[in-house]
Amino acid sequence: MTFKASEVLDNGHGICFAKSNLLAAMLRFLGVPTGFCYQRLTHGGGYILHGLNAVFLDNKWYRLDARGNREDVNAQFSVDGEKLAFPVSKDGEVDYHGIYSKPVESVITAFNGAETVDELMEKIPDRLIENST
Repeated sequence: MTFKASEVLDNGHGICFAKSNLLAAMLRFLGVPTGFCYQRLTHGGGYILHGLNAVFLDNKWYRLDARGNREDVNAQFSVDGEKLAFPVSKDGEVDYHGIYSKPVESVITAFNGAETVDELMEKIPDRLIENST
């Protein structure tokens, strides 16, 4: 299980939260203000929180998704309009527009208490808990 930026580099993989940690670390190292953002997406028979980033360029925040693309996912960075991996489109899904300086505590707690990906998927919250920042 990877979560920290260094773990993603060492192991070469991670889910959205881990990838967003690595992207934030790299961009911050380069002097680009970077934050963490979240979406509530449909997953299985319910919902799950999805992690992504925002960068501050030319006095404006732009959201971007560090997850890898595949045949059915084409996330791209654009200043002309968001091209996120998972646009919110179904009932119950939520785009949380807050930008956080660090990952929310509920996500950190889920990673700290999980031994496997399956266990992590059970522990990741299904919505953003606002007071967990």
